[in-house]
Amino acid sequence: MNKLKELREDQGWTQKDLANKINVSQKTVSAWELGTRTPAPKYMQQIEDILHVSKEDIFFTAFSYKM
Repeated sequence: MNKLKELREDQGWTQKDLANKINVSQKTVSAWELGTRTPAPKYMQQIEDILHVSKEDIFFTAFSYKM
């Protein structure tokens, strides 16, 4: 899971609003929020920049490596 939905809703944005800000589809944002897909690094960076939250905090499962 990730914090993307929570952070997006805190801004008062719909999935479509966020999608438009980073030039992806609403369906893509939905998949990221559900955890069925992980954004490419460039999209993680764009999301970090507009939400002012580190990508590691937003997408912590993508950065959780098992040893």
